[in-house]
Parts: sequence; C-alpha cells; structure tokens
Amino acid sequence: MLLTRWGKNIGDIPLSEYPRPQFKRDSFFCLNGKWQLSFLKEKAVPAEFEYEITVPFSPEAPLSGVGRELQNDEYLIYQKSFELDAAFNKGRVFINFGAVDQIAEVYLNGKYVGTHHGGYTPFSFEISEYINCGENTLNVIAEDKTEENEYSRGKQKTKRGGIWYTKQSGIWQSVWLESTPIEYIKSVRITPNFDNEQVHFEFENAEGVEILIYDGEELIADTSDTTVKLPDFKAWSPESPFLYEAVFKYKGDKVKSYFGMRKFSVGTDDGGIPRLFLNNKPYFHNGLLDQGYYPDGFLTPPSYEALENDVKIMKACGFNMLRKHIKIEPLLWYHYCDVNGIIVWQDMINGGGIYGSEVSVLPFLNIKLSDSNYKRFKRTNEKARELYYTELREMVDALYNCPCIAMWVPFNEGWGQFDSGKAYNLLKKWDKTRLVDSASGWHDMGRSDVVSKHIYFTPIKVKASERPYVLSEFGGYSFKIDGHTFNDKLFGYRIYKSKESLTKAYKKLFEKVIIPQIKTGLSATVYTEVSDVEDELNGLLT
Repeated sequence: MLLTRWGKNIGDIPLSEYPRPQFKRDSFFCLNGKWQLSFLKEKAVPAEFEYEITVPFSPEAPLSGVGRELQNDEYLIYQKSFELDAAFNKGRVFINFGAVDQIAEVYLNGKYVGTHHGGYTPFSFEISEYINCGENTLNVIAEDKTEENEYSRGKQKTKRGGIWYTKQSGIWQSVWLESTPIEYIKSVRITPNFDNEQVHFEFENAEGVEILIYDGEELIADTSDTTVKLPDFKAWSPESPFLYEAVFKYKGDKVKSYFGMRKFSVGTDDGGIPRLFLNNKPYFHNGLLDQGYYPDGFLTPPSYEALENDVKIMKACGFNMLRKHIKIEPLLWYHYCDVNGIIVWQDMINGGGIYGSEVSVLPFLNIKLSDSNYKRFKRTNEKARELYYTELREMVDALYNCPCIAMWVPFNEGWGQFDSGKAYNLLKKWDKTRLVDSASGWHDMGRSDVVSKHIYFTPIKVKASERPYVLSEFGGYSFKIDGHTFNDKLFGYRIYKSKESLTKAYKKLFEKVIIPQIKTGLSATVYTEVSDVEDELNGLLT
C-alpha cells in the first residue's frame, strides 16, 4: 500500500473540519469515523456486521480499513450509532452527505428518511421528526453499478488500467449534522455584478434577511436590501484574491459566507483576437489538469490539508488555474482556490455505457460525430440521461458561490456526451456569470464559448477563430520514480528516462511551442497533470 504522508495518521475522526465554508453555521456534529459495514445481496440491516469501516473512505480504498470491492449484485449496508445532546437541537435537524456513490437510501432509528441518486453531488435531508435526544442509529444502504446503469461514474472502471482508475463505492465524503431554528435560511445565491459595482443576494425561502458585509474587520454594509452597492470595491484575481465576508441573520438563524468581486467573460484584444477576459481585461489561463486521486483514499483526500497542499504548490509553481477533471471535490477545496487565487474550470462527471473506440479515435482523423446519436455515444438509458441534468443542476447549485469557478465543462472527449447544445443552454440559463466549454477535446456541436482542443500526439498549431482558442489538455510527459508509484505499470503520452530529459522536454514545449502561440490566439493551456494517478505517471507531483 502506498500511503501519502497525511494518510499515515488520519486519526479517529478523519476530515473532521467544518466542510462547507461557503454557507457556515456554528452548528456542526461530525459523523465521520468508525462505522459498521456489511456487503449483502438484499436491502436488509444484519444482526451482526462483517466489517468496521472508517468513513468517509470507500470500502475499496486502503484508508477505509476494509479493502473489499462492492460487486454489482451487492448492497453496502452501513450503520453508525451516536449520541446527540438535547442542546444541539435548535428546532430543526438536518443530515448532510458530501457524496455517496451512486445511490443512497438513508434510515434513522429504523425510519426511512430519503433516497439520493448520483455519486458526486452533496445532498441533505431533514431528520427533525426522526432524531432522538440521546442514542441514535443511522443506516445508509448504498448501491453502485459503475458502468452498468449508465449513471455518472467519472474515471472509475470495473477493470481499471491506463487512464481508467480503481472503482469505489458508497460514502466517500463527510457525513455531518447541523441544526437550525424552525424558521431558517435554506440557501443563498451570491452574484457579483462587476460592471455595476454591486453584489446581489437571492435567498430561497426567507425574506427580510439582514445582510452584513465586511472588508476584513470593517463593517461596510448592514442592510436588508438584496442588491448592495459596493463603490470602489476590491476585485478578486489570482494576483489579489480578495474576499469580502458576509453574515446573514434571519429570525435566530445566522450564516457566514463570503464572495469575490470578479467577472469572467470573453472579448477581443487590441489585435482583434478572441480572448478569455478576467475583470474586463484579457487574461491568460495557465493551468493544469487536476483529478484529485490519492493512492490511499482514492477520490477521498486523506485530509483537507492534502487538498490545500495541492492548491498551494501549484500556485507556487506559477499556475493560475486548475481544471478539476471529472470530479466534484469537497467544498473546502474550492475554498482553498478562492483564498489562494486559483481559477477553476469545473468538469461535470461523465456517465453512459462502455464507450466505443470510434468516439475517441475518429476525432484524430478530423471526423466529428453528432452527439444526438445516443446509441453511438452509449447514452441509451433515458433515466440516466435525465439524472445527468439533475446532477448538473446540483453541481451548479452546490458550487455557485465559489468565486474561483470561471467555466463549466459539461462533457469531455465524447465520454457519454449527448445533446451538448442543450447542456450549454441550461448552464447559461442557470448561471449567467460563467463560461461554458461544451465539449472539451472534440465533438464540438457549435454551442460553446471556446474552441477546446486536446493535443497529445500531433503538432500544436493554434488557429484563431471566432471563439477563444483553449488547449484544454496537452503534455502528459511521464517519468517513473521508484518507490513513488501505485504499481509497476507506466502510462504516459511521452516517456522520459531521467529528470534531466523530462525537464528539457517540458522547457522546450513551453518556450518553443506554447508561449510563441499566445500572440497568435492561444488563450489558455491545461497541462496534464498535477499528480500521478495509478498507472498514469505524468504528474508534476508523484
């Protein structure tokens, strides 16, 4: 087992920090830690459990302490017993799950609470009528078919290898309780209006919320108006990631949040070339592919410090953007990007059946396929297509208040792609503040804010067009360091035998190919990648 330095000491309650800084209450009861677990072929709570598991690590992940893979004909049956002090309950109690892969049924004290479909988005249920002061028993029944049901699965695969990674199942992000008064703030959408020096607050279920805005320690606004003028505001950028703090008060409920005044758009530079803009000026996005996999926790970081470390190291290396690839991270990761000044391109999770080679091979022959052909793109399951839009909206709602996010990426390299023009229109309807790369890599149906290319094997030649040209994947140079690999396999697009030859090739790539083409139209780059992932040894970090 290959352990990260954080995985060597995860403690009794791992990832126990408050997990939602974008909407924070003082109320917090972490349920991470030791749970009971069984693998069964029926939905039933056993009298005795087979395993003790460390949540939130999936049973397949080494840090879970289980090391057993869920089969497609099995269910994961979780149980957690806990005591809750009477003082915790302020009127309502909610249970929050960061993510459970793929389907979760929740029961508390023998009573059915709710079901959530989709393995990557956060969800919550009110449990006020089921919770006890004192002893409680929580059960979660999880089901995960990986490829079989065409649900979103990311880069997990039953038979892993190459660019596809070890599958995992069940709870893989934090589980926690919070309590609110009977009348409370359910949610808020914070929208900065850069051009009009305003910020707008939209509350889902509350009117007359008192809004306090702070510039550091200084209170600069105290109002119930949902649109607040901020003359001479401080802008957010990677060079100066300034964040305003906000506090919302409503009938005994109090929530803390923050926002950044920034604007992401497209425009033309002084030479008439389409560019990505930040705060009304051309801005080059110099980024990396970031897949967020760990050898000991898989999709789950061994600690939040591990997440923060990735962000800070990449910023120190000179990058200003990360493309979060085929994964939705815990909300603290986006907070670290907000605070440290890293722009984020956020991928949606791919689903569908087992992809045919024509989807990924034909683009190299300059053959573009229509993504309305569900059979060819392995999107024949109507229920899974409907769930895609549900999860897409859940992702936007969960991450909307993160200042760092500049772009949504609904599809990647044709994997389970369908009706990308519809996805583009929906994203633009739901979120007017961000850009959309509808089909990263290829199979561009014409509804996108950028021209998005993945180039690994052929010469990189930028051609300016009516949209900003972004090199949304390239590089992937590999070098194996003994003792720092997941196994003995090596996957990479170009393989080097020494640090010196790797460095020389990397330097040549940027100085001779990338930098000269910025002036001719290149507007962003996404180098592959932040860290090695299983067989892939093309990371800047092992």
